[in-house]
Amino acid sequence: MDRELYGREAVLSDSGLAARLTGLTPYGFARVAYEHGDDPPVTVFTGGRGMGKTALLKQLRNAYREATPLALLDCARVEPPADHGPGWTPLTGALGELAVQLSPKVHAARPVQFPRLSLGLVAVASIGWAQDDDERARRDLQRLGPVLSTVDATKGAAANWVTKVLSKLAARAAETTAPMAGLLAEATVETVLEEVFGRFQQRADSFYGSYRNAGGRGRAGLQQLAVDFEQGGRRRRQAEDFLVGALVEDLCRAYTGLTRAGTRRGRPVLLLDNAHEPLGRRLIEPLLRARADGHRDKVVVLAASRVHEHEALRHATRLRLPETAHRAPCPRGTDVTSGILAVALTPLSPAQTQSAFDRLDPAGRTPADLARGVHRLTGGRPLGVALLARAAAEAPAARRAALTPGALLDLTVELREDSAPVPVAATLLAELLPQARRGPLAVLAAAHDEDSARVLARTRLRAEAPDGDLVLAVRDRLRAEDWPEGPEHFVADPLLRALLLHRLRFHDGDAPAYAAWRAVHETLRQYYGPAPSPYRLHHDLALGRTEEAVTHLRLTFPDPDVHGWLRRLRFLASAPYPRERDRPGPDPRRAVALGREPAGPLPDGLDDEDLELHLCLGRLLHALWLLTDPLALPDEDVTDKLAHELRRLSGRHLTGHSPLWDAATHWPRDIRAWRAIAVPPGREDGV
Repeated sequence: MDRELYGREAVLSDSGLAARLTGLTPYGFARVAYEHGDDPPVTVFTGGRGMGKTALLKQLRNAYREATPLALLDCARVEPPADHGPGWTPLTGALGELAVQLSPKVHAARPVQFPRLSLGLVAVASIGWAQDDDERARRDLQRLGPVLSTVDATKGAAANWVTKVLSKLAARAAETTAPMAGLLAEATVETVLEEVFGRFQQRADSFYGSYRNAGGRGRAGLQQLAVDFEQGGRRRRQAEDFLVGALVEDLCRAYTGLTRAGTRRGRPVLLLDNAHEPLGRRLIEPLLRARADGHRDKVVVLAASRVHEHEALRHATRLRLPETAHRAPCPRGTDVTSGILAVALTPLSPAQTQSAFDRLDPAGRTPADLARGVHRLTGGRPLGVALLARAAAEAPAARRAALTPGALLDLTVELREDSAPVPVAATLLAELLPQARRGPLAVLAAAHDEDSARVLARTRLRAEAPDGDLVLAVRDRLRAEDWPEGPEHFVADPLLRALLLHRLRFHDGDAPAYAAWRAVHETLRQYYGPAPSPYRLHHDLALGRTEEAVTHLRLTFPDPDVHGWLRRLRFLASAPYPRERDRPGPDPRRAVALGREPAGPLPDGLDDEDLELHLCLGRLLHALWLLTDPLALPDEDVTDKLAHELRRLSGRHLTGHSPLWDAATHWPRDIRAWRAIAVPPGREDGV
């Protein structure tokens, strides 16, 4: 069953990018004019973890698999078979898997055969065989059975041809002293042609006549291919490139020479996930080079790359997903990679996020602003939106009315009917950082920059990186995953940072001590001490201590640099709140912001005027802390209180009336529009 994909209509609609590349509408299979004629670009969807690349490729597979030959391959998950010979590489394994997926019969067209690729794979498989090890040869040959079955299902699946190959190998080995790789390849290919291929496929070996040193002789080309493959290095890459060409040639032959009744509609489709991996490049680059040389094929390649700035995309035409809805020009230049159309997947819009919530909870039993709050937390990352929307729909009835984005992270969600519910935060974090050790990352997520992260690494993570700088290793890992970098946090992405800090606080299950959380923030507090700097006070707030922060705001309030004071206020209020899990009732910051509870103990010796200012600043800090927290939801009463306190402050300052008044006007607008509050107030870029 298809998953609902929001915001991907530019690809999946009847006139979308996929239809214009394949020549067929999804599901209905009506004809569509080809946008790029006989020279379609390799289309690469780019986006970080959780942006929906894999989901999009899977939906494309579901939309077209009954209409045209199609294969979906994850270039990061081609697993080597047990005890394979040297003739197996990730590329040869991938080619065999692609051929098997592409071969079945589809709507109004017969199955695709892969005789050329089969011969090439048979030839290179033979390089690891020895005269006294029939069993390895037998295993390698039997693994090729599914590919050979695309030529003749009955003969390829049978075992008698394997026995005949082994007999011929033994006879040839006893008669000659020629190089073994070429000898074994010749005997293997010869037997396969005789025993598996029918009369019309036996000329398939002529394709290899154009291989180096073949002189137009197909059998000689296959022998040389095996020798080059065995040699390794540059020669093996040349042989592997030729095998990619064999796959493409077999696909092209399936579209030529057919009778009118057997004419195929549309084009064959290769869907390559994680194409930024080395295997992805090994599959795509030979095809790009052939196209750059003027060779034309009918293969539509739709790939996904987690790395937006990958070197292989250096000359690609770049478009954002919505720009491809009706037209996607990709002019070919002189560089090979100009044949790539790189399409950046865009986040979901707030309206699309709301649609995801409405679909799972049509009765609207959760807070009206919850979907918008989830959009702020996730940045519209489809994976996060989908999982949190499901968590909201499955939440216990007693908790739905008070749900916040943070409360959603505390829930469990049922992803499959045949398995137990899983924790939302841990599941989402595992999807976004699937191969990382998340414990060290959770510690470093509390840091602001590399220097403060290095302090945590030295004091809290000494055993994690005995061979180098842990901070640089983590930084490079985040860059490789295409996570954004920012000036105020070592882990800049709000969703990733929130999930890591959630793990830091709750993973050990040691409430109310929260030992790991407390130790990390105490370490950073001491690093920035002893003076009450904004960074030190930021970690005070993360530990639940607000008194010194309010005092600092009061003492620095008379400074003439009001914009600087507002920046410090905004930074202090960005501290992670020390939440309690599954806490019922309203957020404790709300009562303080509205003046119903004190912000904390009052300093001694304050006169009435300073006391009033101190109380006002305590309410202001808690209001801003709550309203800008991505794990909370904005509160209209608190927003009004924020504006009220800022207007009162504008009348108290000797010189900074205007910035404070502007903040009272613009900050509530920013909050109600779900924008980051801006300094100077009114600047939409927030700088």
